[in-house]
Amino acid sequence: MSAPALVAALCAGVAAWVLCGRDEAVRRARTLLAGPWQPPGPSGGVPGPRRLEMRAQAVLEPFRARFGWRLGRELLCLPPGLAIAGLTHSVVPAVLAAGAVPLAGRWLRGRESRAVAEERAAAVGALCAAVAGDLRAGLAPQGALAGVLLREGWPGRPALADAALPLLAAARFGGDVPGALRTAARIDGAQGLAGVAACWQVAVDGGAGLAVGLDRIAAALRSERDQREDLRAQLAAPRSTVLMLALLPLFGLVLGTGLGADPVGTLLRTPFGLGCLAAGGVLEWAGLAWTARIVRTAEAS
Repeated sequence: MSAPALVAALCAGVAAWVLCGRDEAVRRARTLLAGPWQPPGPSGGVPGPRRLEMRAQAVLEPFRARFGWRLGRELLCLPPGLAIAGLTHSVVPAVLAAGAVPLAGRWLRGRESRAVAEERAAAVGALCAAVAGDLRAGLAPQGALAGVLLREGWPGRPALADAALPLLAAARFGGDVPGALRTAARIDGAQGLAGVAACWQVAVDGGAGLAVGLDRIAAALRSERDQREDLRAQLAAPRSTVLMLALLPLFGLVLGTGLGADPVGTLLRTPFGLGCLAAGGVLEWAGLAWTARIVRTAEAS
């Protein structure tokens, strides 16, 4: 394949990825917040770029459903494995790199999910504080909620759009705000909205002060975030120690090579070395899994 054709194919692939990587919630937010309805144009109301995007989504939807568009950074495990396989003339590094791709993808997805959940929790706390401030300024509860959602940009943030759209619709159009809050509280990281729903229900039914309850929820969420950050700071040193111990075998291989031996060749091209490599890999995985479980238990407590 010539260089221009290769560049064109690469650009087409990147364009398709970007088109289908857009979050559906952002488009729904634009629809919800759109202005008055306009009659469709000559081509059925769908512009040319939008039609191209819809066709690309239809073609690539099976792959999106299969991989969730998360197949990306974990593929970086393959180039080092292939390079080491070429240098050592052994297929073992390539096989290990291919096996590490799903494990790395699972770790990256878990890390991303935790980051999104923490972003939602922080946004819920900020929402409570902002709505309480607007209530004290004299705004109605529904108007304060809708105004804060728009001011904080919830509908345009992918991590918050799924929770923002039903809340915004209920607040703007006179819907069941407590019910929308309870539904949004089922999303990971937005559990604080369940307390907001309870405060909202009490304020409507019993006349209690909604701003006071929202302030208490915001303070509780801030305290929980501070505790989580303090725990992470305390666990940083053990994690660094575990990482250093996990990398010690690599330093041993480098040291042996520097002394004139051939530890890599022995491990990859002899039956005894392959057995030692398998046993060491199992022990390494067991140690990392055990340590990760201890850390998860400490974080959950």
